[in-house]
Amino acid sequence: MNSSKNPPLILASTSVYRRELLERLRIPFEVVSPKVDETPLNGESTLELALRLAKAKAIAVSKDHPNAWVIGSDQVADLCGAAIGKPGNFERALAQLQLMRGQKVTFHTALCLMKGDTQTTLNVPTEVTFRKLSDESLESYLLAEEPYDCAGSAKSEGLGISLLESIKSDDPTALIGLPLIALTGLLRDAGFFIPAKN
Repeated sequence: MNSSKNPPLILASTSVYRRELLERLRIPFEVVSPKVDETPLNGESTLELALRLAKAKAIAVSKDHPNAWVIGSDQVADLCGAAIGKPGNFERALAQLQLMRGQKVTFHTALCLMKGDTQTTLNVPTEVTFRKLSDESLESYLLAEEPYDCAGSAKSEGLGISLLESIKSDDPTALIGLPLIALTGLLRDAGFFIPAKN
Protein backbone atom coordinates (compact mmCIF):
# COMPACT_ATOMS: atom_id res chain seq x y z
CA MET A 1 0.00 0.00 0.00
CA ASN A 2 1.33 3.48 -0.81
CA SER A 3 0.31 7.00 0.14
CA SER A 4 -1.74 7.39 -3.06
CA LYS A 5 -4.10 4.72 -1.70
CA ASN A 6 -4.97 6.82 1.33
CA PRO A 7 -8.52 8.22 1.21
CA PRO A 8 -9.02 11.90 0.29
CA LEU A 9 -8.33 14.13 3.29
CA ILE A 10 -9.24 17.78 3.91
CA LEU A 11 -8.17 20.07 6.73
CA ALA A 12 -11.06 22.45 7.47
CA SER A 13 -8.96 25.32 8.72
CA THR A 14 -7.36 28.65 7.88
CA SER A 15 -4.64 28.11 10.50
CA VAL A 16 -1.08 27.96 9.19
CA TYR A 17 -0.12 26.22 12.44
CA ARG A 18 -2.57 23.34 11.91
CA ARG A 19 -1.47 22.99 8.31
CA GLU A 20 2.20 22.74 9.32
CA LEU A 21 1.36 20.19 12.00
CA LEU A 22 -0.66 17.99 9.63
CA GLU A 23 2.21 18.10 7.13
CA ARG A 24 4.30 16.19 9.70
CA LEU A 25 2.26 13.05 8.95
CA ARG A 26 3.39 13.13 5.29
CA ILE A 27 0.05 12.20 3.81
CA PRO A 28 -1.66 14.15 1.01
CA PHE A 29 -4.38 16.59 2.08
CA GLU A 30 -6.18 19.70 0.92
CA VAL A 31 -6.98 22.79 2.96
CA VAL A 32 -10.44 24.36 2.76
CA SER A 33 -11.68 27.35 4.75
CA PRO A 34 -14.70 26.27 6.85
CA LYS A 35 -16.40 29.71 7.07
CA VAL A 36 -17.91 29.16 10.53
CA ASP A 37 -19.18 31.79 12.97
CA GLU A 38 -17.02 31.31 16.07
CA THR A 39 -19.14 33.46 18.40
CA PRO A 40 -19.72 31.67 21.73
CA LEU A 41 -23.31 30.79 22.64
CA ASN A 42 -24.89 32.11 25.84
CA GLY A 43 -23.96 29.90 28.79
CA GLU A 44 -21.60 27.79 26.69
CA SER A 45 -18.52 26.49 28.54
CA THR A 46 -15.07 26.75 27.00
CA LEU A 47 -15.02 22.97 26.45
CA GLU A 48 -18.46 22.99 24.82
CA LEU A 49 -17.37 25.87 22.58
CA ALA A 50 -14.22 24.08 21.39
CA LEU A 51 -16.10 20.84 20.67
CA ARG A 52 -18.96 22.62 18.88
CA LEU A 53 -16.64 24.65 16.66
CA ALA A 54 -14.44 21.68 15.73
CA LYS A 55 -17.55 19.77 14.66
CA ALA A 56 -19.08 22.79 12.89
CA LYS A 57 -15.92 23.30 10.84
CA ALA A 58 -15.89 19.65 9.76
CA ILE A 59 -19.60 19.75 8.88
CA ALA A 60 -19.25 22.98 6.87
CA VAL A 61 -16.56 21.50 4.61
CA SER A 62 -18.05 17.99 4.45
CA LYS A 63 -21.20 19.32 2.79
CA ASP A 64 -19.22 20.18 -0.36
CA HIS A 65 -16.82 17.22 -0.12
CA PRO A 66 -18.92 14.13 0.77
CA ASN A 67 -16.27 11.62 -0.39
CA ALA A 68 -13.43 13.00 1.72
CA TRP A 69 -12.50 12.64 5.35
CA VAL A 70 -12.54 16.11 6.90
CA ILE A 71 -10.60 17.29 9.95
CA GLY A 72 -12.12 20.06 12.03
CA SER A 73 -10.27 21.47 15.03
CA ASP A 74 -10.63 24.37 17.42
CA GLN A 75 -8.83 25.58 20.51
CA VAL A 76 -10.19 27.60 23.42
CA ALA A 77 -8.04 28.73 26.32
CA ASP A 78 -9.79 28.67 29.70
CA LEU A 79 -8.77 30.82 32.65
CA CYS A 80 -11.05 30.22 35.64
CA GLY A 81 -13.94 29.37 33.33
CA ALA A 82 -13.49 32.39 31.03
CA ALA A 83 -12.42 32.01 27.40
CA ILE A 84 -9.14 33.63 26.39
CA GLY A 85 -9.22 34.22 22.63
CA LYS A 86 -6.80 35.46 20.01
CA PRO A 87 -5.67 38.94 21.07
CA GLY A 88 -5.26 40.50 17.61
CA ASN A 89 -2.89 43.24 18.75
CA PHE A 90 -0.15 44.15 21.24
CA GLU A 91 -2.36 45.86 23.81
CA ARG A 92 -4.82 42.97 24.15
CA ALA A 93 -2.00 40.42 24.13
CA LEU A 94 -0.26 42.23 26.99
CA ALA A 95 -3.52 42.36 28.96
CA GLN A 96 -3.97 38.60 28.42
CA LEU A 97 -0.45 37.78 29.59
CA GLN A 98 -0.82 40.03 32.63
CA LEU A 99 -4.08 38.25 33.50
CA MET A 100 -2.51 34.78 33.09
CA ARG A 101 0.70 35.63 34.94
CA GLY A 102 1.26 32.99 37.65
CA GLN A 103 -1.99 31.23 36.70
CA LYS A 104 -2.97 27.80 35.40
CA VAL A 105 -4.72 27.94 32.01
CA THR A 106 -6.41 24.96 30.37
CA PHE A 107 -6.21 24.88 26.58
CA HIS A 108 -9.06 22.76 25.16
CA THR A 109 -8.04 21.50 21.72
CA ALA A 110 -11.05 19.82 20.13
CA LEU A 111 -10.79 17.52 17.14
CA CYS A 112 -13.43 16.16 14.78
CA LEU A 113 -12.85 13.65 11.98
CA MET A 114 -15.85 13.27 9.71
CA LYS A 115 -17.00 11.61 6.50
CA GLY A 116 -20.71 11.66 5.74
CA ASP A 117 -22.60 10.34 8.76
CA THR A 118 -19.43 8.94 10.34
CA GLN A 119 -17.75 11.23 12.84
CA THR A 120 -15.64 11.22 15.96
CA THR A 121 -15.23 14.31 18.12
CA LEU A 122 -12.93 14.53 21.12
CA ASN A 123 -11.02 17.01 23.27
CA VAL A 124 -7.37 16.98 24.30
CA PRO A 125 -6.80 19.29 27.29
CA THR A 126 -3.44 20.87 28.06
CA GLU A 127 -2.76 22.50 31.42
CA VAL A 128 -0.29 25.36 31.18
CA THR A 129 1.16 27.27 34.14
CA PHE A 130 2.45 30.73 33.28
CA ARG A 131 5.47 32.18 35.07
CA LYS A 132 5.18 35.32 37.20
CA LEU A 133 7.08 37.68 34.92
CA SER A 134 7.44 41.46 34.88
CA ASP A 135 5.56 43.65 32.44
CA GLU A 136 8.91 44.44 30.84
CA SER A 137 9.54 40.73 30.14
CA LEU A 138 6.04 40.27 28.73
CA GLU A 139 6.37 43.34 26.50
CA SER A 140 9.79 42.17 25.24
CA TYR A 141 8.33 38.79 24.35
CA LEU A 142 5.38 40.26 22.47
CA LEU A 143 7.59 42.60 20.45
CA ALA A 144 9.93 39.74 19.58
CA GLU A 145 7.38 37.13 18.47
CA GLU A 146 4.11 39.04 17.83
CA PRO A 147 1.81 36.09 18.69
CA TYR A 148 -1.36 38.07 18.08
CA ASP A 149 -3.09 35.25 16.18
CA CYS A 150 -2.64 32.74 19.03
CA ALA A 151 -5.13 32.06 21.81
CA GLY A 152 -3.32 32.90 25.01
CA SER A 153 -0.76 35.21 23.33
CA ALA A 154 2.19 32.80 23.50
CA LYS A 155 3.73 30.38 21.00
CA SER A 156 4.95 27.39 23.00
CA GLU A 157 6.80 26.11 19.92
CA GLY A 158 8.83 29.32 19.84
CA LEU A 159 10.08 31.95 22.29
CA GLY A 160 6.75 31.73 24.14
CA ILE A 161 8.04 28.63 25.93
CA SER A 162 10.07 31.05 28.10
CA LEU A 163 6.83 32.39 29.59
CA LEU A 164 5.74 28.98 30.82
CA GLU A 165 6.50 27.18 34.07
CA SER A 166 4.97 23.85 33.04
CA ILE A 167 2.91 22.08 30.39
CA LYS A 168 0.83 18.99 31.18
CA SER A 169 -0.69 17.09 28.26
CA ASP A 170 -0.98 13.60 26.79
CA ASP A 171 -0.50 15.02 23.29
CA PRO A 172 2.32 17.59 22.93
CA THR A 173 1.14 19.15 19.65
CA ALA A 174 -2.34 19.85 21.06
CA LEU A 175 -1.12 23.13 22.54
CA ILE A 176 0.10 24.28 19.11
CA GLY A 177 -3.36 23.61 17.67
CA LEU A 178 -3.72 20.03 16.42
CA PRO A 179 -3.33 16.91 18.63
CA LEU A 180 -1.39 14.62 16.30
CA ILE A 181 -1.33 11.58 18.61
CA ALA A 182 -5.13 11.56 18.79
CA LEU A 183 -5.50 12.43 15.11
CA THR A 184 -3.14 9.67 13.95
CA GLY A 185 -5.24 7.12 15.83
CA LEU A 186 -8.47 8.41 14.27
CA LEU A 187 -6.96 8.42 10.77
CA ARG A 188 -5.67 4.85 11.11
CA ASP A 189 -9.13 3.75 12.26
CA ALA A 190 -10.51 5.43 9.13
CA GLY A 191 -8.20 3.41 6.87
CA PHE A 192 -5.20 5.68 6.48
CA PHE A 193 -1.72 4.17 6.29
CA ILE A 194 0.65 6.19 8.50
CA PRO A 195 3.57 6.39 7.91
CA ALA A 196 2.80 6.05 4.22
CA LYS A 197 5.10 3.91 2.10
CA ASN A 198 6.83 5.37 -0.96
